[in-house]
Amino acid sequence: MRISAKGRYALAALTYMAQRYKNGEYLAILTIAEELGISKIYLEQVFSLLKKADLVFSAKGAQGGYQLARRPEQITVLDILSAVDVSLFEQAQDTVPEKAPEIEKALRLSAFDVLDQKLRETLGGITLADLVREAERHKKGEALMFYI
Repeated sequence: MRISAKGRYALAALTYMAQRYKNGEYLAILTIAEELGISKIYLEQVFSLLKKADLVFSAKGAQGGYQLARRPEQITVLDILSAVDVSLFEQAQDTVPEKAPEIEKALRLSAFDVLDQKLRETLGGITLADLVREAERHKKGEALMFYI
């Protein structure tokens, strides 16, 4: 499976925001871009899609920026990728519908549709809160390493 740069950047940016969710502050795109090493211009495009999907909202002004529209436990990886990486969820094209319709039907029902369903189930079962916990687990693991 190949997730686009937009999808990967959206996941990283929203995980970063979820780590700071309890602070209640708005985060500027520039701050997120600098902290994560992502192009500000590219991240603006990503946030436009995330805002359109009601995953983030924005405030203008000196203290403005973006906030998550819902708690991290309520936003799934599926929500995020569906907003920015639509090609990931497009239905597979027909393969041999005219010459071998029975094979086409078998491929669709036994492989493609099953894969689509499992992908949605799996990504729908992972929340931003899960990603934050995993990031924190790895962060703590690095901090506790001792070398003699």
